[in-house]
Amino acid sequence: MDSPPQLQNFFESCQRRIEAVLSDEIKQCDASHSLREAMAYACLDGGKRIRPVLVYGANRALGGNMADADPAAAAVELMHSYSLIHDDLPAMDDDDLRRGKASVHKAFDEAIAILAGDALQSLAFAVLAETCRSRTAVTRLKQIQVLASAVGANGMVGGQCLDCCATGSEASLQALEALHRLKTGALIRASILLGAHSADGVSDQQLADFQLYADCIGLAFQIQDDILDVTADTASLGKPQGSDQHNDKTTYVSLLGLEQAKSKASELTGQAISALTHFGSEADLLRELAAFITSRAS
Repeated sequence: MDSPPQLQNFFESCQRRIEAVLSDEIKQCDASHSLREAMAYACLDGGKRIRPVLVYGANRALGGNMADADPAAAAVELMHSYSLIHDDLPAMDDDDLRRGKASVHKAFDEAIAILAGDALQSLAFAVLAETCRSRTAVTRLKQIQVLASAVGANGMVGGQCLDCCATGSEASLQALEALHRLKTGALIRASILLGAHSADGVSDQQLADFQLYADCIGLAFQIQDDILDVTADTASLGKPQGSDQHNDKTTYVSLLGLEQAKSKASELTGQAISALTHFGSEADLLRELAAFITSRAS
């Protein structure tokens, strides 16, 4: 990972932490062996964990306790893993490779993959509802509302539907941005807001600043994904290179060209960093993370 030492250390610390939390949650599931195995296969030992890192980063920016952010961090990664399982299915993107290994429907079968995704989604809400013992009931309810809004018809699922409907036809830049603000951006925004709600005393102004930051990095993240689909290779991506072109999808690169796409991502990074003006050095990790998102190579 090509990132500043402070950010790299934080990333690695968060990755170890969330891996342990996810492992514990899945082990506690009273499910059939095959279902629990598929859930673990999808969630553990892979992925950059950017969304949990955002949860912990927002918590830290507010002087919170990382342990209080564990349930939210686990919930967003469980939800993200569920979405990847379903995205890879033959009825969706029909991808055989994810996180450097066979997609869940290839490693198991389509039925188990669908059920594993469903189980991970419900587990995400269970973790928020049952594990946040140190938070008030009002805060817990708010976190559940934030996550539910981000992943439903007005968020990630709605964005995936737009993506499916747009395949094979060229979308406008405005339509593409609307799609990705839902499909990718909504869960990234939720990650930041869930992290903020895991700390005490977050103000309305801080929530508004966090939301603007998240909206910018969410779009920048997707643009960088589109860039990497063209410039990186399958080994570094952990999924098939060139899959967007293969699936006849409109991307920021296909609409803007490679250099303008890079410029757009850089512009959004600057806007994200500017959104944190009211925060002090405690938000430096979030600033560094914004820059990392558009410089990452995988």
